[in-house]
Amino acid sequence: MPLELPFPIADFVGANARLDLDGMMKPFGANAVFLDNGKRFEGHNEIRALLKETVVDLKAIFTPDAVRHEADGVVVEGPVEGEFPGSPIRFTYRIELDGDAIKTMDVSA
Repeated sequence: MPLELPFPIADFVGANARLDLDGMMKPFGANAVFLDNGKRFEGHNEIRALLKETVVDLKAIFTPDAVRHEADGVVVEGPVEGEFPGSPIRFTYRIELDGDAIKTMDVSA
């Protein structure tokens, strides 16, 4: 049974499956923050550079297999497979939405 993801998250996951950098950026709000294992990236320029280097260049595809809604956002978990050491690795994405946009994405392995 497919997971029911809020559409900004579903859009990000779908674009990631195609390694579509522009599509991955589209759901992020203008002032979005991306936390990658404790490192902070703010705004579209920093997030875009991070996704280019760590997702597109490494062909890292996230396949969510669990989702839960919490008071402060949505938690999505699943493996990421790509051209990097240790692939696949299980990741947790903690996502805070602001209306129809991703406000914060906190990713940890």
